[in-house]
Amino acid sequence: MFLLKFDWNPVSGIDIIGNFKLHFYSLMWIIAFLLGWYIMKRIFIKEKVKLEYLDPLFIYTVLATMLGARLGHVLFYQSELISQDFFSIFLPFRFHPEFEFTGFQGLASHGAAIGIIIGMYLYRRKYKYKSLMWILDRVVIPVASGAVFIRIGNFINSEIIGKVTDSAFGVRFIQDEYAQGEAMQLTGMKTPKAAYDAIATNPQFQDLLQAVPYRHPAQLYEAFCYVFVFVILWYFYIKTNKGNQAGFLFGLFLVLLWTIRLFVEFVKEPQGEEYITLMGLNTGQMLSIPFIIIGLYFMFGFKPKTKEA
Repeated sequence: MFLLKFDWNPVSGIDIIGNFKLHFYSLMWIIAFLLGWYIMKRIFIKEKVKLEYLDPLFIYTVLATMLGARLGHVLFYQSELISQDFFSIFLPFRFHPEFEFTGFQGLASHGAAIGIIIGMYLYRRKYKYKSLMWILDRVVIPVASGAVFIRIGNFINSEIIGKVTDSAFGVRFIQDEYAQGEAMQLTGMKTPKAAYDAIATNPQFQDLLQAVPYRHPAQLYEAFCYVFVFVILWYFYIKTNKGNQAGFLFGLFLVLLWTIRLFVEFVKEPQGEEYITLMGLNTGQMLSIPFIIIGLYFMFGFKPKTKEA
């Protein structure tokens, strides 16, 4: 049973030049976007759509996803940044309380979803080769695959952690429990890596390790489920005629992904201030419910007004 419990103390990235580090979380985003580009290319070829439309779609998707995810996090979970550290919202730096390169952190999937929908609307206004619904029905397939890698990145970063558990399966997130400065102070080590390694492996600091609770690896739960979301969407697109039913795949994506999010939230720690709560449901769950309802509408009630090429 102990094989189902383990300590998590990974390196967060690869040192490249000086203090610049390529974070594995950023690498997961790169993989997600590149894989998404490849999947959409296959779809374009299958449906005989000119590939000249693919790269603009990729650019719109990347910008809409990142901007939407960042603004969504700020609005839903960290609105104090608007007054306390405004420029950190859009830049990979923190200016308060001191200047620090942070990379792009604090990204909300609900904001990303809204951003992608708006981005596809703007893309469709410029490139009119297919309907907006055709684009949304197909872009959700690579989005689902990308979600898998984003959650793996969250796990590597020891962020979006789960609640404490006494079940047979759990992970001790050492880097989440102790801030870098605290870990260095408690161990007397000169670098964060040495401090975390000491807590994880040095018997002298066994009491510090034992103070770290086992938690649900909620990120891995989501990543595992999102694999099935991608497989189901791909199956319906390739093996059935549902890809020709405007809105069905888009709606199915919304229902599957946000239902998973709704239930996984029960084992997650809050990601920030809980601005929206009702009947025991947290902000993430309350934001997921409208997406599920909208998804059901597009699956079973949506009728396009006109049939566009």
